[in-house]
Amino acid sequence: MASAMVRLHPQPLSAAAFAPFGDVIEARPAGDPGAFPINGGMVTRHHDLAAVELEGGRALINLFEAKPYAYPLEIAMLERHLLGSQAFIPLSEQPFVIVVAPAGDVLDPASLRAFISNGRQGVNYRRGVWHHMLLAVGAPARFAVIDRGGDGNNCEERTLAQPLLLELPPALHAA
Repeated sequence: MASAMVRLHPQPLSAAAFAPFGDVIEARPAGDPGAFPINGGMVTRHHDLAAVELEGGRALINLFEAKPYAYPLEIAMLERHLLGSQAFIPLSEQPFVIVVAPAGDVLDPASLRAFISNGRQGVNYRRGVWHHMLLAVGAPARFAVIDRGGDGNNCEERTLAQPLLLELPPALHAA
């Protein structure tokens, strides 16, 4: 049955490619005006890396510990958060996979995109962007997660009409 599935192949995560879905959270390169010294030059501040969105409620800071999946992996369900953005910042420097689809009421399996973080890049999903749950690769991974708390249902899950098969590059299978 898996051979009949549409296959999804992730690309390296970059700010430009991920822009329709949210922000890539990573250190700015030297000389970037968003990276500047503070605290007497002992710290470099990488300023304003993601747009945190909240409709009511309050910001939560969480730690998530993710177990790795076996790949290839069937992608059959995505979720979205209509009341706030959701940021994942890796703490373990382990690669992880991001599967997303554009915000909106229609969830078209053909619109899914997949990205691979190098383990030092995080992501901030814009409010309403469809995404798969956290996908660790190779080893358990830890994440700081900035999310919305408070009243209201901030998580909608939807099953895809046609599951896809997420395949990783061979180099990541050994990660």
